[in-house]
Amino acid sequence: MQLAKNRTYTLAEVFPDLHQGSAIRGLRYREGLTQKRLAEMVGIHPSHISEMERGKRPIGKAMAKRLAKALGTSYKVFL
Repeated sequence: MQLAKNRTYTLAEVFPDLHQGSAIRGLRYREGLTQKRLAEMVGIHPSHISEMERGKRPIGKAMAKRLAKALGTSYKVFL
């Protein structure tokens, strides 16, 4: 994608594949956690972590709070 000068772009225009699940992946990487380990920490199946990271599974407020606690961040990052 070619960006034009003097135009404001939305985050979605610049990073079309970016979603809340991207935050999970980045924070999990920062903490050195596997999907399996994070899933154990929040009490879900590892495939659910994978689905959330790919934007295929919604992240509700309760799950966002569990993820935030495990990853040391605010739950609002995931909503």
